[in-house]
Amino acid sequence: MISKKTKFKRILKKVWHFVWEDNSVWSWIVNIVLAFLIVYFVIYPGLGLLFGTSLPVVAVVSGSMEHNKLGFDDFYQGQRSFYESNNIKKEDFEQFPFKNGFNKGDIMILFKADPKKIEIGDIIIYQANHENPIIHRIIKISEDEKGKYYTTKGDNVGIVQDFEKMIYGKDLLGRAVFRIPYLGWVKIGFTSIIRR
Repeated sequence: MISKKTKFKRILKKVWHFVWEDNSVWSWIVNIVLAFLIVYFVIYPGLGLLFGTSLPVVAVVSGSMEHNKLGFDDFYQGQRSFYESNNIKKEDFEQFPFKNGFNKGDIMILFKADPKKIEIGDIIIYQANHENPIIHRIIKISEDEKGKYYTTKGDNVGIVQDFEKMIYGKDLLGRAVFRIPYLGWVKIGFTSIIRR
């Protein structure tokens, strides 16, 4: 008679073979589902814990931070009057993180947005009254009776929009620290397929 332990080992061996060695369509589907579950429930929360934010990785879904293949000098020249009217000189902008912006489809890695460390020029992600969080550059830091707040602007947008004039600490989701070009198109593609 076969013991329960032996039966369990046989089942595990069959499952292992099916998942890792079988080349059937069903095995591939199970692998994709497992990969999704591992990323979504293990890796993503683990990165969030490590980086101090609930949103450690985001795909950029708009072109509001693109510089349209302009070199830095041409980009700044086109926006010069706006930035200088907000006390941001070209020399200041050259020292900002992601001074050349980033593109739709890029992946941005985020750390905790610590209000004590955030400076003008930093790229923050925050929740506004939009479907997706917004990822723009801080152009001004102010304070009122509610506390410190931030004003942002997309590098590729000529004005400060209403939703980005007063972003308080409670709205901050993270601060961009690293960019991976184009990898976000995978997420954008899947999202557009699902929404159809």
